[in-house]
Amino acid sequence: MPPAKKKPRTYDQAKIRAAVTAQFGHVARAVRELTPEQLARPSGLGQWSVAELAAHVAWIADSLARGLARPPAAVAELTAAEWPFATASLAGKISEAARETLTGAPLPELYEQAGARLADALEANPGSRVLDLWIGDMTLADFLVTRTVELVVHTDDLNRAAGLGIPFERQALAACTRLLADALALKAPGGSVEVRVPPFAVVQCVEGPRHTRGTPPNVVETDPLTWIRLATGRTGWAAELEAARVSASGERADLSGLLPLMS
Repeated sequence: MPPAKKKPRTYDQAKIRAAVTAQFGHVARAVRELTPEQLARPSGLGQWSVAELAAHVAWIADSLARGLARPPAAVAELTAAEWPFATASLAGKISEAARETLTGAPLPELYEQAGARLADALEANPGSRVLDLWIGDMTLADFLVTRTVELVVHTDDLNRAAGLGIPFERQALAACTRLLADALALKAPGGSVEVRVPPFAVVQCVEGPRHTRGTPPNVVETDPLTWIRLATGRTGWAAELEAARVSASGERADLSGLLPLMS
């Protein structure tokens, strides 16, 4: 008999809403203090400057508010764990949107407007609302979990590119870590490798002999930020193994062929 299909992870909607709002607020406060020299630095993401990356983060909040202002879709097409695999096709549209956002107003004003719109939109809509999105229709509850990925990943990008120390909201970091771990398990279903990202996530993946008790024969372990950087293509498997930020034991524990999950 085949194993029962695993139920998708559920998230506390109130905590996710609070985490998204808080992480956006952390970035907004940091962006207000950026100097012209910092804004002009390369972001490390293609041709974007730090200013364009910061504008993209403002767009993340504003586009969600605008999506909630549109008529709802009928049925969700994507879950949160499926979302990472649908993002690649949108790179061009997102880059264009970031540049258009930057020309709209000074960054502090963009953040103030986007934050206010987002707060109003979230207050007015339940998690069951289905959003009509470029990427595919999703419930607001699921899409908000994906916003923790966007916000945490770009907080890390801004910290590294501009020499900042923007904090990570714990619930946002946890949700981001878990979504990307679940996406790996979806991409490579199985039970032969256990991937541990303490303190937030443990998943089993990769076809092969299934572990049932004791210490699994194939184990990968890393910290949340290293995992997030691996999953989003900010760093490479070999480099993190060499730096001892990833430990991998067992003949099936090489995840290099499965990463990144999104880039």
